[in-house]
Amino acid sequence: MNYPRVIRISDILDQIQGYLPGANTHLVEKAYVFAARAHAGQIRKSGEPYLAHPLAVAYILAQMRMDLPTIAAGLLHDTVEDSAVTLEDIRRHFGEEVALLVDGVTKLSALPQASRLQREAENYRKMLLAMAQDLRVILVKLADRLHNMRTLEFQPEEKRRRIARETLDIYAPLASRLGIDWLKQELEDLSFRYLYPEDFRRLKAEVEKRVEAAQDYVEEVKRIIRERLAEQGIEARVLGRTKHLWSVYRKLERYGLTIEELDQIYDLIGFRVIVKTVKECYEVLGIIHALWPPIPGRFKDYISMPKPNLYQSLHTTVMGPEGKRVEIQIRTEEMDRIANEGIAAHWLYKEGRVLTPGQGRKFEWLERLVELQKELQNPREFLESLRLDLFPEEVYVFTPKGDIKVLPRGATPVDFAYAIHTEVGHHCVRAWVNDRLVPLDHELHTGDVVRIETSPSQKPSRDWLKFVKTSRARSRIRQWLRQEEREQALALGREVLGREFRKHRHQLADFLDSPLAVKVAQSFNFKTPEEMIAAVGYGKLTPYQVLRRAFPEEKPLPPRTTEKETDSRDYRAQGEVLSVDGMRDVLFHLSRCCHPVPGDEVIGYITRGRGISVHRVDCPNVALLDEERKIEVRWEKSNGAVHPVKLSVLTQDRKGMLAEVSGAITAAEANILKAEVDTTPDRRAIFHLVVEVTDREHLERIMNNLRSVKGVLRVRRLFS
Repeated sequence: MNYPRVIRISDILDQIQGYLPGANTHLVEKAYVFAARAHAGQIRKSGEPYLAHPLAVAYILAQMRMDLPTIAAGLLHDTVEDSAVTLEDIRRHFGEEVALLVDGVTKLSALPQASRLQREAENYRKMLLAMAQDLRVILVKLADRLHNMRTLEFQPEEKRRRIARETLDIYAPLASRLGIDWLKQELEDLSFRYLYPEDFRRLKAEVEKRVEAAQDYVEEVKRIIRERLAEQGIEARVLGRTKHLWSVYRKLERYGLTIEELDQIYDLIGFRVIVKTVKECYEVLGIIHALWPPIPGRFKDYISMPKPNLYQSLHTTVMGPEGKRVEIQIRTEEMDRIANEGIAAHWLYKEGRVLTPGQGRKFEWLERLVELQKELQNPREFLESLRLDLFPEEVYVFTPKGDIKVLPRGATPVDFAYAIHTEVGHHCVRAWVNDRLVPLDHELHTGDVVRIETSPSQKPSRDWLKFVKTSRARSRIRQWLRQEEREQALALGREVLGREFRKHRHQLADFLDSPLAVKVAQSFNFKTPEEMIAAVGYGKLTPYQVLRRAFPEEKPLPPRTTEKETDSRDYRAQGEVLSVDGMRDVLFHLSRCCHPVPGDEVIGYITRGRGISVHRVDCPNVALLDEERKIEVRWEKSNGAVHPVKLSVLTQDRKGMLAEVSGAITAAEANILKAEVDTTPDRRAIFHLVVEVTDREHLERIMNNLRSVKGVLRVRRLFS
């Protein structure tokens, strides 16, 4: 959507009168004056008055044709968080409805002891609960995020990347779930711009060049379709549209293509035919298939089977003029409006009513998210599952009775089993897809009929976590494994504690039956002695610590340091300091599976005998680790110690390339530990490099130097 650079209250009022002619806008005008006073003297990073931001948010909401309380909330959304105004002030001046919306988008502030991850998780929980009560909350939040993304250039680079990643992971998928396509696309492209600036610049230039070159072809296809439909008496609008940049980039990555191979993406430009009735949609489909041969397997009917976000359309790909593949969408005017505006196209609040139960059922995914936040207390697990559940691409599969189950793309029979019932998932032993026996990690496709066979002796396997796609399946499997591991930890804890107590002439059973056990457990911040025993079994607490806390006067000998423990100290990163829950000088080692370096976002895992293993949060192995033994860690400082990092560099195969790649790394003051080169039949070269870096910033400098070498097509950091 277009928007003026500087928004004034008159722009908002004019926008409102465009869709609510004659409306009494006193509430919005009053909110403007209130916000102006609350934010008086505040300045944004851009140097403009802070009031420019709530004005821009309210204008976006007016563009979305929202009701007056929502636009008022857009003007007031930061007053409670960023000024002396209280929620009670909002309630007194603007009423309960506006106060609820403002409260829904206000971040929690009373979490002084929480980590950034915990604060992030709790704010999302609050937002989800507010959304479930009133969907307008997320529309205000999305408008807020959109304007922040439009002005992100004024933030420091690290903050830009963090906000862009959060937008891509959470807010763009939320816009997709709500069916607001234009908003989703703009959020994705803005995130792309700040996460991968060089790729964004190159792809933008390449797409613009190809779109300009294809203009004559686009006009010719549109002319042919219009004329053929007119011959059949069908009145239609025929549009040519360019895919937005992030979707093009995702497609390149999916097919393993570089930006220079953009010509292999056939649907860079698509076509849309918009007619009056559903009957005409299917008539147009038949006419187009008679005009050009359809590509098998490329037809999708979202009219008879709408997407959960209300989207409806027919999709087909045909072999068009000059033998080029042409992607065409066919829909009615109403479907087109819903495809762009989503839930905003159905809004009923301006008539003083809320969504009906029938409309609410269209957002079952929101109910699943609310259920999710209740189940998952671990903040990292909750955020991971939230991102999974917001994943927008879906498949539609059937039970043998014909019931539809909507699952994310890549879902397996195990996901399907858990979607039916937790017990079906736990005891799933075999799966038939379309009457054919398939492995449990088989990928399901739209239209598949799935039958699950269970066995009482079957139990969830940790290996299932490697392939399940739904947060429901992942959380249920983890819950089961966690319970099993807790029982094992309790047994192990009792065994080693009992051994330590006997060594010092005490009986564990007598200790556990006494009030002293509760006192000792609480001194370690455990609610019960059982939790303390489990912590010993998990390796979070040593038997020696418990004994020393229970009988401090005895001063028992400290446990001998084993050879294994001594060896594990060798893994301590020289010169790097990590803090674990505020404690420093903790025994740890940097995981060899993902090679974290200072500056990477990391997570710790409590091992048995080797201290804390530190992983990058995006390490594939993190998903397989026991949540009970994960722990928050962060880098404190670095004195320049070096770390090995693996890189893959795809280049054109030409003379001197090895020297230029080496020179780019040397120019970044880095050492190459290992270099291997493979060539491909299509005259490409793949460099497998191991370089020494001091921190994430140093690594970024190396990768940027490599990208600037002429002929370098792609630079990636690898896991082992």
